[in-house]
Amino acid sequence: MGDDEPLERWAARREKRLRPVGERRAVHLGPSPHKAAHIDPGAPRLIVEWDGFQWQPVTTVDNYAAACRILNLAPEPPQSTAPPTRSPMAKGTGRHRKQ
Repeated sequence: MGDDEPLERWAARREKRLRPVGERRAVHLGPSPHKAAHIDPGAPRLIVEWDGFQWQPVTTVDNYAAACRILNLAPEPPQSTAPPTRSPMAKGTGRHRKQ
């Protein structure tokens, strides 16, 4: 019992683990609520906010892009089917070591 942690240190350590009050997230409102954002980006989302005890509903939005705007996240760029462009090769002898 002599090696008890001081209350202030315990409280500071606990505070680091806790979710900050006011944190927001988007919940998928499609047929399966646990889908990743890229599976159904057109499905509506519920924006919820942590109040320190539970998630409280804030608003609903039409799709993933609207949720990103509310949450201040950059939406994922669309996947391109074009091959990546290559930079031109530098001119030289082609040797990678000095002799």
